[in-house]
Amino acid sequence: MNDSSHPSASRPAALAVLCAAALMIVLDSTIVAVAVPVIQSDLGFSPTGVAWIVNGYLIGFAGLLLLAGRLGDLIGARAVFLTGLITFTAASLLCGLAPTAGLLVAGRFVQGLGGALASAVIFGLIVRLYPEPAPQARAIGVYSFTQASGAAIGFVAGGLLTDAVGWPWIFLVNLPIGLAALLLALRVIPREQGLGLRAGADIPGAALITVGLSAGVYSIVDGNLVFGVLAVLLVLGFLLRQSRATRPLVPTRILRSPRLLITSAAMILIFATGMGFQFINALFLQRVLGYDAIATGLAFVPTPIVIGLMSLFVAPRVTARFGTRPVLLAGLALLAAGLLLLTRMPTDAHYALEVLPALIIMGLGIGVVIPAIIMLVMDGAAPEDTGLISGLANTAQQAGAALGLSVLAVVAAHTTSAHLATGTEALQSLRDGYTRAYLVAAAFVLAAMVLTALIPARTSTARNEPQLSQSPTGP
Repeated sequence: MNDSSHPSASRPAALAVLCAAALMIVLDSTIVAVAVPVIQSDLGFSPTGVAWIVNGYLIGFAGLLLLAGRLGDLIGARAVFLTGLITFTAASLLCGLAPTAGLLVAGRFVQGLGGALASAVIFGLIVRLYPEPAPQARAIGVYSFTQASGAAIGFVAGGLLTDAVGWPWIFLVNLPIGLAALLLALRVIPREQGLGLRAGADIPGAALITVGLSAGVYSIVDGNLVFGVLAVLLVLGFLLRQSRATRPLVPTRILRSPRLLITSAAMILIFATGMGFQFINALFLQRVLGYDAIATGLAFVPTPIVIGLMSLFVAPRVTARFGTRPVLLAGLALLAAGLLLLTRMPTDAHYALEVLPALIIMGLGIGVVIPAIIMLVMDGAAPEDTGLISGLANTAQQAGAALGLSVLAVVAAHTTSAHLATGTEALQSLRDGYTRAYLVAAAFVLAAMVLTALIPARTSTARNEPQLSQSPTGP
């Protein structure tokens, strides 16, 4: 399945391409948020319709992830990654030039499809590029840093680009990045011989899971119960179809793996915490402490710096010494501690004394948590399943992000409303709502710790992946 002649010297270049693409995609998820009010005014979005600038992207992205991951196994991860990169870059041009609200939403949907195709196979490509545990931990650490820094950079870059040259450039900036990544990817991403479409040619199953996941995301972002029920029915139909199909899209051995199911559930909770916290903390900084958009982005900067130091230099060493599960548990404990510190912030919190320490502690935790949970999810994946499991992992991330955003937002809003109803001052009520959300996020982390402790040991049929090189090198 892999090209074993691929030179080891080009592995860092291949990792750089994968991280550049991931950075571009994660930047897009946050860089847009700052520009939404200006886009609404320029293109005439209605107050409710403007949400589709984000929702259109999310629905396209989340709906295709699982199918995209499986396509990576069937036709080759390289082909799927390149297709996603081309689609995302072309859609960015469409968004940047969109003269109407409808065309912008259409472009965002296509961006989501391209982002799903590229993202779904990245984990699998990294695992096959770096099958050895120590280099793999370093490579995943680089990827984790890319994700964390991209989210923070997006807030700052969105404000700067919108103010300096206009909102279209938050999309057009993807063009040079995408084209450079594409040209380099053609040279350094290894070619693969996939299993062939006949190995998983389950078109009804593909349609069920794609529409089902899209309906699920729509139900969450729009609060639509009918679509939520439809999503559950479609996913159940998909599972039934997989148990009976001659050539299922997802082999039943995957669906019956307790280890994969438990680690995926832990990943959902971890990303529910991370994305939900990012949203709630941005609101706290702006609405309680009075920060503007650029100041909010700058306030987040120390966290990705700490995450980068931990994921690049500490996580590989401690993982090699103590093992993935103990490192994950320790990181989750730090993450919970940081969240609990945030619950104590007053309405006049001083950034250096009361916000920054919690962000640093959380960065220390996240810097080892993300590489560890990715390694646990991908651990033991057979070569023919790495794309599928990579897609599952990305789907778990998106499900967690949607869950965290919706649950923590509801908790904050409900608590704030309840306190206002009792006569509590408005600023204090907002503070109480956000700190209650931090507490719920800490509960997510504790639940992830319980699941981590329940993850069964890997079976004796461990992964035996062919290596891409004879002499391993680090990223």
